[in-house]
Amino acid sequence: MDYWWIIIILLLIGIIWSAVKQMQKIDPKRFLDNKPKLPPHRDFNDKWDDEDDWPKQKKH
Repeated sequence: MDYWWIIIILLLIGIIWSAVKQMQKIDPKRFLDNKPKLPPHRDFNDKWDDEDDWPKQKKH
């Protein structure tokens, strides 16, 4: 079994070939016409920053 790497190469070629064939079936124009709308972006970063971690400086 000195040529085990040939099996690996053939397997990888088959996977790549299959992926290329599947990608050729994709119709980008039809996808773009039917793509769902994204919900509005919500930013929740202000929720975790309510507390001030720095010590308050005393004004003189």
